[in-house]
Amino acid sequence: MASNSPRSHRLGAGTRLLAFVTVAGAVILYLLPNPSIEGLPKPSPAGIPVRFTDIRKAAGITFVQDATATDQKYYLETMGTGVGWIDYDQDGLPDLYFVQSAATDAYTPPHPLRSALYHNNGDGTFTDATEKAGVGGEGHYGQGVAVGDYDNDGYPDLYVTGYGRAILYHNNGDGTFTDVTAKAGVADEGNWSTSAGWFDYDKDGWLDLLVCNYIDWTPKNNIWCGEHRMGYRAYCHPDNYGGEHIKLYHNNHDGTFTDVSDASGVGKPEAKGMGVVLADLNNDGWPDIAIANDTWPNFLFLNNHDGTFNDVSYISGVAASEDGLYEAGMGIDAADVDGDGWLDLYVTHLDFELNRLYHNNHGGTFDDYTYPSGIGNKAILLSGVAMKFLDYDNDGWTDVVQINGAMVDNIKLYHNDVTYKEPLLMFRNLGHGHFNKVSEDLGPDFMRPVAGRGLATADFDNDGDLDIAAVDRGNYPELLRNDGGNAHNWLEVQLVGTRSNRDGIGAGLKLTSEGFVQTQQALGGGGYMSASDHRIHFGLGQRKKIDSLEITWPSGQADELTDIPINQIIAVKEGVGIIPRRFPKVPAR
Repeated sequence: MASNSPRSHRLGAGTRLLAFVTVAGAVILYLLPNPSIEGLPKPSPAGIPVRFTDIRKAAGITFVQDATATDQKYYLETMGTGVGWIDYDQDGLPDLYFVQSAATDAYTPPHPLRSALYHNNGDGTFTDATEKAGVGGEGHYGQGVAVGDYDNDGYPDLYVTGYGRAILYHNNGDGTFTDVTAKAGVADEGNWSTSAGWFDYDKDGWLDLLVCNYIDWTPKNNIWCGEHRMGYRAYCHPDNYGGEHIKLYHNNHDGTFTDVSDASGVGKPEAKGMGVVLADLNNDGWPDIAIANDTWPNFLFLNNHDGTFNDVSYISGVAASEDGLYEAGMGIDAADVDGDGWLDLYVTHLDFELNRLYHNNHGGTFDDYTYPSGIGNKAILLSGVAMKFLDYDNDGWTDVVQINGAMVDNIKLYHNDVTYKEPLLMFRNLGHGHFNKVSEDLGPDFMRPVAGRGLATADFDNDGDLDIAAVDRGNYPELLRNDGGNAHNWLEVQLVGTRSNRDGIGAGLKLTSEGFVQTQQALGGGGYMSASDHRIHFGLGQRKKIDSLEITWPSGQADELTDIPINQIIAVKEGVGIIPRRFPKVPAR
């Protein structure tokens, strides 16, 4: 690819031939028996009817993401922004935070731009609480958001990444926030931060902060990419710019953080970080770091239990695709898709690449299971941006939701078969990590084309099925309510740490229901520049009884709960068990 090629993945004749051979080989592999699933029960039968309904307008959400688009094609413009769920007032109802962009050297907005916090009113509507809360960040070119209670006071805080700097908002517990970035020492000054995540990497009971940084781009080095014809200028490929470095900030327990990026080993390699998920990927009880890099080797850092990490990116098998390509990694998440008790990884990529599912082999390595899983090339013309694992139909198997949208807004000039706006994507898990694309079954709102960027999930109406908030670049967002998922049984769990961090991030959960076992973790990060609800969601299918719920906290405390009624949200306190907490159900509208 030429060094000044646009931000798309055009294939030359030779490359197209290579792609054909690789795909053909992978199809043959898919037709062969898969030894890892022989003897397992049959896949889940056809699912219950589920539709996603966009209620954004009826909910009173008027936020519009400003793309800051100009004919200068600033690289910054195409990234879009993220979205986060945060129950900031702890009333049991998840609220919404939309990250906004800002003016640039080439763009003056028609009105001041600010991020927006919407309070969940508990009746299907939301109220803009930005001004009172003090989290607008006007003048900050925001990118992503991470939610976590870093000071263990019971109220979740906001970290907003962005171009040139980031912002840490401390939740005051009274509906307001204070910008404590300077005091905390987490401004990430001079970098271009994208995704971030909270996790307790040293298990001292306090959340630390991992920040992805992207590329060394400025308006001064904004080169011309694409053809030199009217209307053909395009956003550049990341290969035109050097990368930056990952930041790791250790929590000092006093409201400040120490930059341990180099000392930990995480900040040493050059990065082009886009998405991050923080999870125990080798089942040793300590959280690891997986990062999706853009046209750069993906990272996997395993926790050494001593404040340092071991870079196993290449030997683990997640650095590249099965055919050795470094693809346009953007969104990333972790979940146990096949029920073996080990977390697998999914990474989104742009058009003419594949969205990769990496299967955990239990020994520190992963295999590219994109074709054996049935995902294959079913979205090869879509540009995957953000994604999340979720059980949208509550059948007990983890599915994949993905938002798509080309990075190049004039993509039609370069690809006749690719569009700028694209529909969402849902891969339903048929059982044991075998997937089928079911997007077309989920209703017209789900299939409406968008220039998708950030995406986050939450049961915002507390009715037992997971809903979706999604960012459409340069447009209103979507609030997609899940209608029908709660026809199957379910359980949701809010963790309350005591010796562990207050959010319980890093905890492992094992639920047994009529002999059917599910394992989940309370993860940090996940997706692309967005923050999903921390509550752990279990689908139960038609099972009517929970045999047990085992929780292993980061502190080492192990709690086992029995006789748990189904179809409810529970709060579980470390070392205590279920505690009273209201989770009001939003009336159907």
